[in-house]
Order: sequence, then C-alpha cells, then structure tokens
Amino acid sequence: MMDVNEIRQYLPHRYPLLLVDRVVELVEGESIVAYKNVSINEEVFNGHFPDFPVFPGVMILEALAQASGILGFKTVDKKPKDGSIYLFAGIDDVRFKRQVIPGDRLQLESRIISSKRGIWKFACKATVDGELVAAATILCADRKV
Repeated sequence: MMDVNEIRQYLPHRYPLLLVDRVVELVEGESIVAYKNVSINEEVFNGHFPDFPVFPGVMILEALAQASGILGFKTVDKKPKDGSIYLFAGIDDVRFKRQVIPGDRLQLESRIISSKRGIWKFACKATVDGELVAAATILCADRKV
C-alpha cells in the first residue's frame, strides 16, 4: 500500500533510523500493518553484537512507534512538512518474546486505542513469521515543530 518513498512523506526519520520499509495495510482511524526487513548490513549490528547479531529491543519499539506515527498522520491527514511531529510520550506493558536476527522480516502492527488532545495511545505488536516478538502499549504526542 505504501512504499518507502511515500513512507518518507509521513515520517521525518532518515537513514539510519527509518525503520519502516513498507506498509501493507492501513485503515485510517483504526490500524496499520507494516514491515521492516532486518539485514546484517544494519549499522546497529557493528556493536549489538558483532559475534551474535541481535536487533535491539529498543529498535523494535522504535519501529512500532514509527508505524503508529504513520497511522496517526494518515488518520488526521497531516505530514511532518506541515509542522507536526509525533514524539514518544510513554511505553507500557512491554514484553519481548523472541530475538530478531538478520534475515528476519519484522511485521509491525498497531491499532489505535484512543486519541485525546494530541496524545495517541496504540496497542502494538511485532511478529516474525507469525511468532510474537514483542508487544507494547505506546503513547505518542502530536506536537508542532
């Protein structure tokens, strides 16, 4: 549904921190399904860990937040170029269930729980090949830049 060129219109992130490669499903006001292809060429593997590459949990959470940000922006028909940005406001109920390694396709799913006064709450989960990797409730704040 959205390739990386369109994704870049809805996220201010750029290399090496753009963590959404494609959006495959998006229902405005409801949910998004996107993915990130994890490659051994990721800069993060130079230090995490060179002899046992594991994609960091914090990067998985960031990828989920970016997918959530796309959903939020599309829902209200805004883009970062309009002077708005989504910032982390909180993360609750985080659980990691499986490691993510090079070669994995990380599926990112986010569903809107609520939106009040620019604070968005999302139910998120990440999977690889249908197996749960991580789940969290993410809060994002829509702020002017």
